[in-house]
Amino acid sequence: MTATTHSTKGTALITGASTGIGAIYADRLAKRGYDLILVARNKDRLNTLASKLTLETGRIVKTIAADLNNKDELRDVEETLKSDKSITMLVNNAGVGAVSSVLDNDVDEMEAMINLNITALTRLTYAAAPGFVERNTGTIINISSVVGIAVELLNGVYSASKSYVLSFGHTLQRDLADTGVRVQTVLPGGTITEFWDVAGYAKQKESPKMMTAADLVDAAMAGLDQGELVTIPTLQDGEDWSRWEAARRELTPKFANPEPAPRYGLATA
Repeated sequence: MTATTHSTKGTALITGASTGIGAIYADRLAKRGYDLILVARNKDRLNTLASKLTLETGRIVKTIAADLNNKDELRDVEETLKSDKSITMLVNNAGVGAVSSVLDNDVDEMEAMINLNITALTRLTYAAAPGFVERNTGTIINISSVVGIAVELLNGVYSASKSYVLSFGHTLQRDLADTGVRVQTVLPGGTITEFWDVAGYAKQKESPKMMTAADLVDAAMAGLDQGELVTIPTLQDGEDWSRWEAARRELTPKFANPEPAPRYGLATA
């Protein structure tokens, strides 16, 4: 394939794209015919990956070296999403994690985690969605985690941030229904990436229960092709999720009640 042979799939903007899951997404999407805008902090890694993908696939690959915890640099990425009408996909992959408890964490580090995992993801989604709706096409892929459900496994702030991504995805799917815009929330389980090195628990990568980043992304892309709204590559029986989600939704109408439940023993008029 040459650089002049382009499909009509448009451009995918991927955050956290220099390594791990983000770099695999870049590879897979380029091979599917997407041009790319790769976003990450490490300029050298970005440029190395961009050169490799251009050589291998012939796609146009641009890079933006940006720290999404920096408001000005985040704003630059937002403006790209708003102004570049070739963008048809946003992969919100950038994130950071932790494994230690509230007694062992620095609260400023936790705030930075919230800013990256929640605030940046939200702002980039808000930047992309209106243009996608206007053009009646687009895909938003948000990377959550199984700890968004299994919240006790790792650090509480990290788990809560990934619960946010899952909840946000549900409401995006509601708000963007019938607009031509697809929203997929991906919940990786334990995956062999630098996440564990940054989180201070590198030995976790040696566990036999860990999935490779390549398998994770390939399964997530297959889930997207199948029309899944929520994709959990490590969950062997998809009906387990269907039952969980059905039970959650069945609770909703039961919350609307003007009287406290009898178990609280309150007298009613």
